[in-house]
Amino acid sequence: MKKLTGLLFMLLAGLLTLAGCSEEGNGAEGDSIKIVAAHNQTSPENPYQDGLVEFKEVAEEKSEGNIEVEVHAGTLGTSESELVEKLKLGGADVVLVSPGFMSKAGIDEIDLFALPYVFDSYEHWESVVDGEVGEQMADIINEKSNNDFKLLGYWSAGVRQYYGKKPLESMEDIKGMKYRTQTSGAVANYWKQTGAVPTSVAWGELYQGLQQNVVDAAENSYPYFVQQNHHKTENGKYITETGHDYTTRFLLVNGKKFDTYSDEQKEIIMEAAEASVETERKSVLEQEEEYKEKAIEDGAEVNEIDREPFIVLAEPIQEKTAKEIGAEEMLQKIRELK
Repeated sequence: MKKLTGLLFMLLAGLLTLAGCSEEGNGAEGDSIKIVAAHNQTSPENPYQDGLVEFKEVAEEKSEGNIEVEVHAGTLGTSESELVEKLKLGGADVVLVSPGFMSKAGIDEIDLFALPYVFDSYEHWESVVDGEVGEQMADIINEKSNNDFKLLGYWSAGVRQYYGKKPLESMEDIKGMKYRTQTSGAVANYWKQTGAVPTSVAWGELYQGLQQNVVDAAENSYPYFVQQNHHKTENGKYITETGHDYTTRFLLVNGKKFDTYSDEQKEIIMEAAEASVETERKSVLEQEEEYKEKAIEDGAEVNEIDREPFIVLAEPIQEKTAKEIGAEEMLQKIRELK
């Protein structure tokens, strides 16, 4: 009887040990996770797609299948508000958004990155977002969103240019033109001061809007408006390189969910995000040149302009906005990096 009791005890101890090992294997360190990553552009050639595909490939390779990434190009929503709502509710885990949406979510400091002429080159933009100011902005995003948003990296959507029914030789030429751009806030105020009439047209309706004289002109970066054939309309064939906005996009993960991942998974996700940043930015630069050449081949006319009057007009608006949103120190740092 004693022998049987001892044997049962040993068997029970062995089972408990195995159970402990099994639990350890299925805990945070061992669990496989699936990440749904989404952007709002439907074109498979878009730099956003290149960036998220790189994110997927690096995450899956580094984790040896422990992390699965599902990429959605416009299929979870073509508006940023849809994507962010899904990020909060768990329908998406990683999304891409613009400063305009983030400021609507109550993170006012973000507006600083969208002001006309706050950046004067790609190199200047990168030195800001990849440095102290970028880190400070990431902390603000995380804190003000109560950890709903954690920044994984800064992407670009290119440098925005004017395109319209006539070329701009000076600021005088834009006066009275119905100009598709933001219709409220500091950006709209800037264009009003140039003499333009900011006009709202949905992106998906802009080709028709240019054709039907709903607007006389618009602004965006080469890959975006050329892919949509805006340059083939009468009101889009003249491109003036105003270079007024080196755009910033935010790659976000739900911070609360991110905190549940193992340390190894967190590290791999951050490595994948870093790789995606490099790939997406490279894709933007390549496509800027590629689609500029395509526009010219298709008959669009491109001219340069003296940007100095535009820059001078922008500076007091930058300062006023920075004061209103409590970002004067950040603006000063950005200017010092030029």
